[in-house]
Amino acid sequence: MPVILSGFELVPLDDVDSTNDEAKRRAEAGAASGTLVWTRRQSSGRGRRGRVWESPYGNCYSSLILRPRTTVAEAAQVSFVAALAVAEAVAALVPAGRKVTCKWPNDVLIDGAKCAGILLESRSGAAGIEWLVVGVGINVASAPAGIEYPATSLAAAGATASVEHVLERYAARMSHWLERWRNEGFGAVRSAWLGWADGLGQPVRVRLGDATLVGLFESLDEAGALVLATPDGGRRRVAAGDVFRAA
Repeated sequence: MPVILSGFELVPLDDVDSTNDEAKRRAEAGAASGTLVWTRRQSSGRGRRGRVWESPYGNCYSSLILRPRTTVAEAAQVSFVAALAVAEAVAALVPAGRKVTCKWPNDVLIDGAKCAGILLESRSGAAGIEWLVVGVGINVASAPAGIEYPATSLAAAGATASVEHVLERYAARMSHWLERWRNEGFGAVRSAWLGWADGLGQPVRVRLGDATLVGLFESLDEAGALVLATPDGGRRRVAAGDVFRAA
């Protein structure tokens, strides 16, 4: 059984539809902030925009319930908190020489291939966020094939860590970065994330719902939006989209 830091309460499961769905049910029932739902398999795992997240045994699937006293916009910053936690955990487990990066807005890559994804879901009320669920999937033993963006696993990158060890590493770094976010604000998180950013300063394509933008990935703004330097010399702020390296 993984050893998780105090402040988190581990809920271990063998099989569930989705850790995010289970965490949301528990949050609605009053589960405390810090409840960490972990399963060995998901039957209906989900990624961003309703995409299927293949969830066989051997990989790490978890969802953390938080109850931050913050606005919906500020709660979205936790995606970058989680990305930092995953990136640092993964970097400590793969062999030296492997390049771990964070792909905007919420993926972690090893040598340019996706090894982890993050899905935030929340409920808000008149006073702000009632609960926030931070779902994280990390490819430990295997990765899906035949998908649009290349995927990899820690095992394929040369890591030998167990799922339990991966969860322990992630939870420890998540605790660290949540504390810094609470105490220092998004500025500290933004600065650290940019140090891991994939494609920073490079040409990228940003696919929106109805258009594709091309430009240089210049930075993140103070809210976490991608700042794109466009060919006409302008700047475009992108709050949501899919980023790809430009050919």
